Amino acid sequence: MSLPCSLTRSRGGCNERPTGIPAVVGILLLTHAPLGKAFIDAATHVFRAPPERLEAIDVVADQDPAEVRELALQAIRRLNDGSGVLVITDVKGGTPSNCTLQLCMPSEVEVIAGISLPMLLRALTYRHDTLDVVVEMALAGAQNGACRVDNRVRIGPN
Repeated sequence: MSLPCSLTRSRGGCNERPTGIPAVVGILLLTHAPLGKAFIDAATHVFRAPPERLEAIDVVADQDPAEVRELALQAIRRLNDGSGVLVITDVKGGTPSNCTLQLCMPSEVEVIAGISLPMLLRALTYRHDTLDVVVEMALAGAQNGACRVDNRVRIGPN
């Protein structure tokens, strides 16, 4: 799979099109139905507008994995403006995740599993940076987003 790259890296570390229009890492949510659409709806709520270059493929029960892979390839081509695409799946080992194994291409298409809203929001927030940075920030968002709400450390049964 060859994805076009028409971008250059600016001195600030962010990707930019030659015309000066900022480029963004595309994000594809490849999840069990209806999670992908629900995450897009939640992100739209938080940012008060639908995020650009964000799509979801909601995989239904018994959907042909070859069809899912083809849909994912088509979406990656649409989403990639040269900055790369981050594919986020819900659970490692599930059909959506298993369909991504042939899609991984370092520096062009990266795949992470275990989607959460903190992960997605962090990826969207940092998507003007490089694909590698977006991946690491998304993973940090997921890790930091899972916590006790009261922030207390519990040592004993009391």
